[in-house]
Amino acid sequence: MSAKMVPVKRMTVTMRIIHWINVFSIFTAVLTGLYIANPYYQALIAEPAAYKYVMAYNRFFHFIAALLLDIVSIVIFYLYFRSNFERYAYKLIPNKQNITEFKEVFLNLITLNRRKNFDSSHSDSFNIVWFTILHLMLLLMLFTGFQMYVAGLESGHSSIGSWWPWLLHISTDWTLWMFGGLAGVRWVHHFTMYLILGWVMFHIYYQVWRTIFWKEGDIAIVFGGYKFKRIKE
Repeated sequence: MSAKMVPVKRMTVTMRIIHWINVFSIFTAVLTGLYIANPYYQALIAEPAAYKYVMAYNRFFHFIAALLLDIVSIVIFYLYFRSNFERYAYKLIPNKQNITEFKEVFLNLITLNRRKNFDSSHSDSFNIVWFTILHLMLLLMLFTGFQMYVAGLESGHSSIGSWWPWLLHISTDWTLWMFGGLAGVRWVHHFTMYLILGWVMFHIYYQVWRTIFWKEGDIAIVFGGYKFKRIKE
């Protein structure tokens, strides 16, 4: 019995835009964050640093990248529950179907596709859990990042009013208690960046892995929105 490949829509235009905003924002936040933590190239430039505002530019782009990540995360949270295309929140419910699918996808990975007892034409619970972990880490980066930011507003005032530092203190001061002060908050923020980089490396590896082993064009999803499904004739 032969099989033919039919296209299956997996990502809408909005979802693909969100994906690439995440990609470029994480890339920008990592590069600028590393410089903010350790200004390693400013000393290599002959022109006086006062004329270049190197740190100011890095902080600006870091803030914009973080802001985009935060906005996109809010949109994704909404789509998890209210999307007209696919509501990923249902894949996070620990019911028998989702637990079984999660286990089968994981076994498929570690057995190099020797065992495949699930439908790979739709979003599986393993991938949804994996993406949820990313956004939880981004949420942690939001709270710790804003705590470090508000630490520089010691006067309690800002260019947009005193309400802004007040709001940041109310929403992020718990990180000081949880992580043992500002030094601990800074360490958690920096360490979480490496966890996110590890997440990114596995994500890219796994998408290439699925494309090679499943032969369903998974890598094309983030470009065209479609993959393929085998249907027996």
